[in-house]
Amino acid sequence: MNLFSIPLLLALVAGTLVALQAPTNAMLSRALGSPISAAFVSFLVGTAALALIVLLSPSRADGGALRQLPWYAWAGGLYGAVFVAVAAYGAPRIGVAALLMAMIAGQLLAALLLDHFGALGLERQPVSLARLGGLALVIAGVLLVRRG
Repeated sequence: MNLFSIPLLLALVAGTLVALQAPTNAMLSRALGSPISAAFVSFLVGTAALALIVLLSPSRADGGALRQLPWYAWAGGLYGAVFVAVAAYGAPRIGVAALLMAMIAGQLLAALLLDHFGALGLERQPVSLARLGGLALVIAGVLLVRRG
């Protein structure tokens, strides 16, 4: 496996931005008096940015393909909204490191289950001791960061 692949580099950049997102959304939450309002503003700005990119992009969505998707294919934005609202609420209360470590632990647990069962159209990748060990190390990291 190439450790310096483009997807891994992009994931590192995205992870950095997620770490920045929590405290900036916490700032919005304090100013607006609500983590839900902060999430709304955050998504509004993100939607505007994506709208601009879509308008400048040569590719266009296929309406027929969109209509054939199952209902749960549309839920991604809801998951993101919960993530952003929880980050805006949690960052000032437990710190960004503990918040993101706990979120990553939750992501990894869900990812292991999705991979194991090949859910949502994913290729099946059974749970292994090594994968469970990695999850256990992240959970231990959550506890250590929180105690810190």
